[in-house]
Amino acid sequence: MRDIREFPAAWKGGVRFVLTDIDDTLTVNGRLPSAALAAMERLEAAGRAVIPVTGRPAGWCDHIARMWPVAAVVGENGAFYFRYHRAARRMERRWAKTEAERRADRIRLEEIRRRLLAAVPGCAVAADQAYREADLAIDFCEDVPPLPPAAVARIVRIFEEAGARAKVSSIHVNGWFGDYDKLGMTRILFEEVFSRRLEEALPETVFIGDSPNDQPMFARFPHSVGVANIRRFLPQLEHPPAWVTRSEGAWGFCEMAGVLLSG
Repeated sequence: MRDIREFPAAWKGGVRFVLTDIDDTLTVNGRLPSAALAAMERLEAAGRAVIPVTGRPAGWCDHIARMWPVAAVVGENGAFYFRYHRAARRMERRWAKTEAERRADRIRLEEIRRRLLAAVPGCAVAADQAYREADLAIDFCEDVPPLPPAAVARIVRIFEEAGARAKVSSIHVNGWFGDYDKLGMTRILFEEVFSRRLEEALPETVFIGDSPNDQPMFARFPHSVGVANIRRFLPQLEHPPAWVTRSEGAWGFCEMAGVLLSG
């Protein structure tokens, strides 16, 4: 990983898309600093499309698409993208699975929920679960005392034994049924919203994140960035980011934005 401050000046002006994780990338200790919103506003004003790519729920993403300075948001680890058409006052919602499929998945996820809570002491259903449409989020350190790595691995294993996919973020294990993911829905978003093949837009795109569940994005985007807190996960990363900030969380995001806007 190279220091983001070494990002070549010749590349800065070509960046049109800034994809960003939310938790521990745009936040610090669970809060969104005003500086992070201001950095997104500056990027937007400079013609960069800011797109959060997150595991957070549909209910949150509706708010984010409406009220943040973003072009769109990919949520629940790729279950959908939301895009708000401000002039028309209309929310565009693009789902990876149909409503009927999501209802059927919810029944199966409920069985996994019961098994997890019985098998892994100390874990809990995430506080934002009521606002989710497609996945099950298990809290291992957001609103509960941090669980050891072995317990987190046990949560993942139970999801996978039931045939679900599971990804570990900095706070939750998210599980769902289906072959979609953040990268796949980002690809759909680029094609449907920006009329661009993602592969063609790679030189114009930066992705910034902080945890192991960002690895598919780190691996795909040559201009991938980790905020400084990614360093604690390095032993777990097969695909680390190309660049790293000196600051953690939101301050690292602001650092990266400053670098991009300095070109």
